[in-house]
Amino acid sequence: MLTPMRRHRRSPPGSSPGTVTVEPCAGAPRIDVTSFGASADPATITRQALASIEDLPPMPTGHTVRWINVAGLGDAAVLRAIGQRFDIHPLALEDIANTLQRPKVEAYESFLFIVTRVPAPSAAARPGAGEDRRPRGRDAVLVTEQLAICMGEDFVLTFQESDQDLFAPVRERLKSGSGRLRSRGVDYLMYALIDAAVDAYFPLLEAYGERVEDLETDVITKRDIDQIGRIHDMKRNLLTARRAVWPQREMLNAIIRDAGTRGCEETKVFLRDCYDHTIQLMDMIETYREITSGLIDMQLASQSNRMNEIMKILTIIATIFIPLSFIVGVYGMNFSTDSPWNMPELKWRYGYRAVWALMIAIAAGLLVWFRRRGWIGRPPR
Repeated sequence: MLTPMRRHRRSPPGSSPGTVTVEPCAGAPRIDVTSFGASADPATITRQALASIEDLPPMPTGHTVRWINVAGLGDAAVLRAIGQRFDIHPLALEDIANTLQRPKVEAYESFLFIVTRVPAPSAAARPGAGEDRRPRGRDAVLVTEQLAICMGEDFVLTFQESDQDLFAPVRERLKSGSGRLRSRGVDYLMYALIDAAVDAYFPLLEAYGERVEDLETDVITKRDIDQIGRIHDMKRNLLTARRAVWPQREMLNAIIRDAGTRGCEETKVFLRDCYDHTIQLMDMIETYREITSGLIDMQLASQSNRMNEIMKILTIIATIFIPLSFIVGVYGMNFSTDSPWNMPELKWRYGYRAVWALMIAIAAGLLVWFRRRGWIGRPPR
């Protein structure tokens, strides 16, 4: 049984531009704010949860960057309040609430708006991790979530569909003060968040690569009629991953090449590395898709070959019994034995044994001939 696809809520046709429509099943927003400065001292970084955006405190002394993360998009009023607080354009706010957006980048007057997609935590990112990886059942449907990023002069806003801790490595780097993250501005934080979103696909595709290898082995060695379904599930998930990763390459390319995206040259060097990661992901996805397409052809060819083998065996059995049926049909005729032309051998003492010996000899001769022709057993040299 296939897992049902998620349904998204859009604004009604003809709605005014900038209409914020949230999904009924979306979680309530959870807001937390992290502010930090250039110093590597742990005391120069603070993180706190907010009940509402009105509780946002002023920027602490010595801090230069503020990162506000919103997990959950189930309250339109909260989204509008955040948009009003940070002067987010209504069209960008509409795209944040409508989580069907394709990865893209748009430069507004006061901020840079970026949309990307990440694997959902329930998408079985590691099929069979920690247990036997041999395919046993159907794969879960891969689902991706939208991640929206707004980068201003001294702040970065991130909007996640769920509360998955995608940015735990980024927070750990901020807390430890290691690397360049604390000494750079909002553009480098924006890069670090995009890089974390892109890197989230590598464990997923590595697990899918192992899954594809197992399916390839099973197609060759096993005779399971459900293999076509598992191969189809894998191909569908790879297509979903391709739809999410392919536009990210265009989005990163636009940030790197467009001078109006507020990305300094030093940060663009790192963005090019992130762009290379998307190229690598696309190579992995295309390779696995080609393999799965080949597996479908291989499975169908294997089933056809097995059917041909079955038909060949049945044909051989039928061919062997053709002369035997002729013999027993002839001797099954009820003609009189008085005439020497009407089966005189029926009165022969060894007639029954002779007929059996003749039929066994014919069957054995046919089997030997079939084997020499290469129709059964090993092919002829």
